[in-house]
Amino acid sequence: MNVRPVILCTFAAALLLGSDAARAHHGDAGRYDEAITRLTGTVVALQFINPHSIIIVDVAGESGQTQRWQVEVSNATGLARIGWTRDTLKPGDPVTMAGRAVKSGAPYINLSENSRLARGDTCEELFHSGMGSGREPDYPPLSCD
Repeated sequence: MNVRPVILCTFAAALLLGSDAARAHHGDAGRYDEAITRLTGTVVALQFINPHSIIIVDVAGESGQTQRWQVEVSNATGLARIGWTRDTLKPGDPVTMAGRAVKSGAPYINLSENSRLARGDTCEELFHSGMGSGREPDYPPLSCD
């Protein structure tokens, strides 16, 4: 029996089946505002997970009422490459960020592009879009005053 056709068919099947996994990662076209939203708040929790890590932040609204926001950042693997650990942000840490909020008005912001994240007390930059790939920031530095 000639093994070559079996190997070729197996390889072709793997490519076809594997392509669904590659296409499974979603785009965000139309989901987020193009305008940049800036928030300052207090960390409640860091969910250092894949496929996207989430920072839960309490933000004081204009009326003085606190609103809980979810902040989507890169995956845990990508964050670890730039030095993050599960302890990079702890409950009570002040943070300032700029990113794109969802169009629905829900308290959810994405830091995948045109974004920055800094400690609110020291203004130390913790993250900016493109940081994991070595790209220059695509959003101006945050002022923490």
